[in-house]
Amino acid sequence: MDINWVNGQYAEDTRLFDSLHEAYEWTDSLYQDFSHSFYRRERVGYATPDEKVIDYLTDFLPEWASFINVQVNVHKEKLRVSDNFIFRIWVTYNDEDLG
Repeated sequence: MDINWVNGQYAEDTRLFDSLHEAYEWTDSLYQDFSHSFYRRERVGYATPDEKVIDYLTDFLPEWASFINVQVNVHKEKLRVSDNFIFRIWVTYNDEDLG
């Protein structure tokens, strides 16, 4: 499954935010990165060591997709990398053929 990962271009991608407010503001700033993929109906995702960002994206992604009348399925996973965890989230589309 090909996923367009939008992380890797910002220093904040590997940051653990100190507060919920900082995590919220960062997550909200990712809208444009995701919206471009929604218009093209690309599977899009994000990976971060900060679970707070993933929690916000869980709510934001369906909302952002609905702005352009697209329905998405949100998928999440937690991966162990050395002594740390990476959290990943991505979308698929309700009407796409996964066969």
